[in-house]
Amino acid sequence: MAETSSADKKTGGRAGPPAEPVTEPVTGPVGPLGAVAAEFAGTMVLILFGIGVVAQVAGAEIGDHDSIAWAWGLGVTLAIYVAARASGAHLNPAVTFALAVFGDFPWRRVAPYMLAQTAGAFVAALIVRWNYTEVLAKADPGHTIKTQGVFSTLPGNGELPVGTMGGLRDQIIGTAILLFLVLAITDARNDGPAANLAPLMIGLVVVAIGMAWGTNAGYAINPARDFGPRLASFLTGYGGAWRDQYGDLYFWVPIIGPLVGGVLGAGLYKTLIGRFLPGRDEPVPEPAPSPARVPAEPA
Repeated sequence: MAETSSADKKTGGRAGPPAEPVTEPVTGPVGPLGAVAAEFAGTMVLILFGIGVVAQVAGAEIGDHDSIAWAWGLGVTLAIYVAARASGAHLNPAVTFALAVFGDFPWRRVAPYMLAQTAGAFVAALIVRWNYTEVLAKADPGHTIKTQGVFSTLPGNGELPVGTMGGLRDQIIGTAILLFLVLAITDARNDGPAANLAPLMIGLVVVAIGMAWGTNAGYAINPARDFGPRLASFLTGYGGAWRDQYGDLYFWVPIIGPLVGGVLGAGLYKTLIGRFLPGRDEPVPEPAPSPARVPAEPA
């Protein structure tokens, strides 16, 4: 979800890491303030759907794990459509940080993006908390660990025998998968979808991660997604929001794990795929013909 420029028109408008590092991101006519506002709005949309569906399942028992995974993925898709033009739609500090580490995003813009993402997640969580006040109070009058997972992740989703280190491992792996695939989809030098379909494909990546990697730590894979709602829940009655079901401080795991995993995933993509792709202006070599495609000589 790197930022686009007019040069991308030759490649169907797909955004992604260019052949040379980006020194000045292009945000079009919106400017830096507009980009930050877009990150806030996009992340807010993402969390409204993501936290909202978990509140519905946990508080009213409407839906299940699959509906949660699909709502998160659709939330990502819709959020990217909201913010992509103005900011590149990072929507995740792990994405912003990883792009900066590899020179595809300027460090001076990292903190504003991260703050906007976290603020958007915080505001969205407050809206969900307010809207589901009665439902959550009925399901869990004491606002305990039973419904804490509506807003923030827990090791083993608060029930299975997974500890802090298991959650950290899971978050590193899950976010590495996310960044690897996001760069593969958005790299203009790769054979990814056109710009208008990239948000849908990234949303499907999140659905797949939720369905395959949601057990050990609730697939936060996004520090803003976890910390913003965690803070909102703490300020609205969830006194144990910073700890897990064992009483251990856990809030740092969905922050550090995704930041580490994002760099690993982006680095793997660049090492295994990106460095072998032609530049944007270089011709793509034709594959060698297979025997099946070579016409037989007449007898």
